[in-house]
Amino acid sequence: MSAQPAPPVELRQTSPQVLRRLRTSGIMRWVFLTATLFGLVALAVLLWTILDRGLPWLSWHLITNKPSRKPELAGLNTALFGTLWVMSITVLVAFPIGVGAAIFLEEYAGKNRWTNILRINISNLAGVPSVVYGLLGLGIFVELMQIGRVVLAGALTMALLSLPVIIISSQEALRAVPPSLRQAAFGVGATRWQVTWHHVLPSALPGILTGTILAISRAIGETAPVLVVGASAYIATRPDGFFDNYTVLPMQIYSWTQRSQAGFRNGLAPAAIIVLLAVLLIMNSFAIFLRQKFSSRSRN
Repeated sequence: MSAQPAPPVELRQTSPQVLRRLRTSGIMRWVFLTATLFGLVALAVLLWTILDRGLPWLSWHLITNKPSRKPELAGLNTALFGTLWVMSITVLVAFPIGVGAAIFLEEYAGKNRWTNILRINISNLAGVPSVVYGLLGLGIFVELMQIGRVVLAGALTMALLSLPVIIISSQEALRAVPPSLRQAAFGVGATRWQVTWHHVLPSALPGILTGTILAISRAIGETAPVLVVGASAYIATRPDGFFDNYTVLPMQIYSWTQRSQAGFRNGLAPAAIIVLLAVLLIMNSFAIFLRQKFSSRSRN
């Protein structure tokens, strides 16, 4: 008895199950495209509104002048320097601690119950609201350690906010390194530290820098933590050290939006948002340059 020939491809493709899958796929494609376009349109409208209102107020005096009660004399000098101080210390503290914690969890710590609990808690910390970190910084750095409501307390609080994202992204970057690279280094007699420092870390560094960019981008726009820790809405002099009073750009923008004068709300606040975006883009561009440099070096 001869076997029955398989149905033609055309008939199999027109079966009800295949048609239902194709229909569902087409619908979901349009749903996702609509969601993407909606986000892009909302972003375009927001940027256009900010640029339309802020560009006429954008000038060099906005960068060099200090805060004032008059919109035409007010500037961002103290808030800009406060942001640079806080973000610089945040990166210097959060980056080595976050990468070191990721290296320990991935390269040294064994797979046991305690390390699993630690990994789960770090993942949960990445979703904690930022105001909780502000309360934590207020309790530890301001009250317990008696640092005061100064630049260092705000920077350490923002470092706590950034640490979970840096640790998680660094772990994923280390996991992406092929195991054969480690095995080859161990095969020629390298120690675990030599394998990690000379082989694993350079290969994972582009991914680590990507996570750091995301963490710092989140931290630079946060207002709640620095507001709780003690950033002031009005500072007459810019900070020159770790223990000076400070304010930051998001705090200054929030303060201006609460003013009754239209020049503050509709002019200076959008202009300050443009400056904040410019600072963020400059910092991200530098980090992306380093990431591309290390990525090309690891490929070579």
